[in-house]
Amino acid sequence: MPVHTTDSSHGKSLGLALALGSALAFGGSGVAAKPLIEAGLTPLQVVWLRVTGAALVMLPLAVRHRDLPRRRPALLAGFGLLAVAGVQACYFAAISRIPVGVALLVEYLAPALVLGWVRFVQRRPVTRAAALGVVLAAGGLACVVEVWSGLRFDALGLMLALAAACCQVGYFVLADHGGGEGADPLGVIAYGLLVGAGLLTVVARPWEMDWSVLGGSARMNGTDVPAAVLLGWIVLVATVVAYVTGVVSVRRLSPQVAGVVACLEAVVATVLAWVLLGERLGAAQVVGGAVVLLGAFIAQSSTPVPESVVSRSAAKEPVGSA
Repeated sequence: MPVHTTDSSHGKSLGLALALGSALAFGGSGVAAKPLIEAGLTPLQVVWLRVTGAALVMLPLAVRHRDLPRRRPALLAGFGLLAVAGVQACYFAAISRIPVGVALLVEYLAPALVLGWVRFVQRRPVTRAAALGVVLAAGGLACVVEVWSGLRFDALGLMLALAAACCQVGYFVLADHGGGEGADPLGVIAYGLLVGAGLLTVVARPWEMDWSVLGGSARMNGTDVPAAVLLGWIVLVATVVAYVTGVVSVRRLSPQVAGVVACLEAVVATVLAWVLLGERLGAAQVVGGAVVLLGAFIAQSSTPVPESVVSRSAAKEPVGSA
């Protein structure tokens, strides 16, 4: 199935802006979620509140596209299972066994896996710029998350982190295909959130949650912030805005390019944690963030492969040039 891209510079610039906005929105989720977790909620309960709240916000769009479940049931189920519930559940399960930095780095190997999907499953050539961008972004992420700190081998934890990366690949691939055959991307997101909320309900068990936490305040770097405000940010910005801009950006760029730009989420999360939570930003993290930015820039500057070239490409064709 072809990747939907646009050859116009305006469309590509808009896609890049949306991808950056999505990374910024996703990156802000951890800063808002951490005070809620420290206030007494479990990570999975915060994820359930996030996804369920976003599903309720997007419910009018689900009603508007109520014929989607009949026409594209597999797409909606896949998006809900992989792009919404799978990424979140696998990531939080991974960090219960291995350091957060290691889990985050493994999860953000997804852009490399996306390139593998495009090259070997879709049998499309990929540019050297996109491949170089992935390598630089992965190396930069290793510095951003300081992967060398407290590294310990846990086979199950690493497998869970890799599962989160595979689910993220599903997010980019399904987002790219989501607009085909009359499936509105916003409708796909709405139903994906509903499916994800249903699946996470079984895992998070919200009936055991201390609901009084949401009526109080949480501490953010020594300052009391209403828990409801933090939850509102997580739902509206870090989920609704993040998914909408992310899905639209994939369709204007390509899964591989958007995937590399999405690595900026780790940079955003680290900077926001430094500014809002008082977590120190080391020299290695600053350098790593610059390398991630460079990788994202190189990847997005690559020219999409024309359809005429794709149609003539063989499965064993070497990686194309930028």
